[in-house]
Amino acid sequence: MIRTREAREKWEEERLAPYAALSARSRGRQHPERPHPLRTEFQRDRDRVVHSRAFRRLEYKTQVFINGTADHYRTRMTHTIEMAAVGRTIARALGINEDLTEAIALAHDIGHSPFGHCGERELNQLMKNEGGFDHNQQSLRWVEILETCYAGFEGLNLTWEVRGGLRKHEAHLPGACLDGHPIGPHQMLEAQVADLADDITYHAHDLDDGLDAGLISIEDLEGLELWQIARERALQRHGRLDREQLRFASVRALLDIQVEDVIHTAHERVEEFHPASIEEVMNCPMRIVDFSEGLREMLEPYRAFLFQRVYWHPDVAAANDEAVEMMRRLFLYYVRHPEHLGRKARARIPRFGLWRTVCDYISGMTDRYALEEFQRYGLSVR
Repeated sequence: MIRTREAREKWEEERLAPYAALSARSRGRQHPERPHPLRTEFQRDRDRVVHSRAFRRLEYKTQVFINGTADHYRTRMTHTIEMAAVGRTIARALGINEDLTEAIALAHDIGHSPFGHCGERELNQLMKNEGGFDHNQQSLRWVEILETCYAGFEGLNLTWEVRGGLRKHEAHLPGACLDGHPIGPHQMLEAQVADLADDITYHAHDLDDGLDAGLISIEDLEGLELWQIARERALQRHGRLDREQLRFASVRALLDIQVEDVIHTAHERVEEFHPASIEEVMNCPMRIVDFSEGLREMLEPYRAFLFQRVYWHPDVAAANDEAVEMMRRLFLYYVRHPEHLGRKARARIPRFGLWRTVCDYISGMTDRYALEEFQRYGLSVR
């Protein structure tokens, strides 16, 4: 028996929670398209993101450690894939739409600059008189305008729900709307899940990479209550473990603790507020998908540790400083020599202006390509 789109839509109607987003009730796309015979609207969105050139470039963009410095460090792509998996687990437990959650998660970093958050901060500084730069907003630019692989429209022509899910920093603004429909004051649950899945994933995996790089040791973590709970859970589950096995098991437990906490907290708030629709979720007195107060208290020193011992580590900072200076000089070179921009980028200058076009061009680069361009034009950080 072939499982058609209609069969999947019927399954959603019968099985998902009343406050879940249903594919058959999507508010549609900017450019109407004929339904696919096999895939729902949100499944098509997920696939369009995965098949996009911007998504493929995430493989060569920095998460924490500059891309190419080691084979096992996470990249922006592996982080995104891991985040999407966490999001699906939470969505499944809450009875909401897994496909929509995954589509939002996979698209959330599609507009990220090269060289991680230090690259983002530098682009924002360079663009301070031109509207600034934010990777969340840039992800929207890619899916709505800059990706050019479809005939008949710009971008990926994603559904209202995915595009709204990417607008997490706008949802709380009074009167925030997308295509005439409110997107706040809180987002739909699938978007809330994707947002928390991002935090959950980097909490565990950036720490794991820091351990892998030798920037920190297991002994350095002994003062963190959250790590101690994860370590004890790992030992209870597996018994005696050697040092490396204990590390891996503790990182997995760290993920599990956060996921379970979010699921239970969301369930309690659903029981408290009884939302019966997406609209009621968006207008709840408080966000539904969140960490409990107890876990938030443990996460505060944990995050501070990550910043002090991993993100701001001298070795990481030195590599970031050099990468940022390289990107700054490349940006200013393109401003002086726009003829060296790509053909499609040059064509956008009359529409968006030179500085925004250069920003779009550089934000779409991988770490590797930015370095190649820097060297091609004989630039130097000295």
